[in-house]
Amino acid sequence: MNGGQDLGGMMGFGLVNPEPNEVVFHHNWESRVLAMNVAVGAGGLWNIDMSRHARESISPKDYLAFSYYQIWLAGLLTLTQRTGMVAPEEIANGGTPVAPPVQVKRVMKAAEVEASLSKGWPSERKAETPARFKVGQQVRAKNINPGGHTRLPRYVRGHVGTIDAVRGVHVFPDSNAKTMDEAPCWLYTVRFEALELWGPETADPTVTVSIDAFEPYLDAV
Repeated sequence: MNGGQDLGGMMGFGLVNPEPNEVVFHHNWESRVLAMNVAVGAGGLWNIDMSRHARESISPKDYLAFSYYQIWLAGLLTLTQRTGMVAPEEIANGGTPVAPPVQVKRVMKAAEVEASLSKGWPSERKAETPARFKVGQQVRAKNINPGGHTRLPRYVRGHVGTIDAVRGVHVFPDSNAKTMDEAPCWLYTVRFEALELWGPETADPTVTVSIDAFEPYLDAV
């Protein structure tokens, strides 16, 4: 969706100033928010793309004002209420249960956390059809404005790029975030010239930008 999270290529937000030797957590509560997301997410009531969409659904006013882990906490509150895991009244009254508990598929134990996180959540799947595009081919990113989750940044939509690599078949986030339908499809690395994206007035002609784009995002030129 077009929300506060999609800032790539936009002007007016100033420079990105990385924090030298940045610590993992700036406050103790941040580690607890990460732990809650991992533990509750293991229940199987949502997937990684649904969790991303929940964070993207935060109003741009709040998204741009929140810190990183404030955004994660807001997303978790959305997911737990959307799935019936908690009721709004439980959030308001500090956790006193007001509804029957939702049956989760799995409870993650402390001893399982390290192995689970090390394994990650692989998204590659078996190819059922041949890839539509090949390395070196020009493609145009579709000009779409979906109401749900998408991994296609706004700044490349409608622009022409070149396939640099074919990355195999992967879970399609747009459908996985809506209905848990993985709908696997081919994934490509697409290279765009800065001049193509932003024009001669602001673009550095020596710069290129590469994104990973799913096949449904692309049209042949």
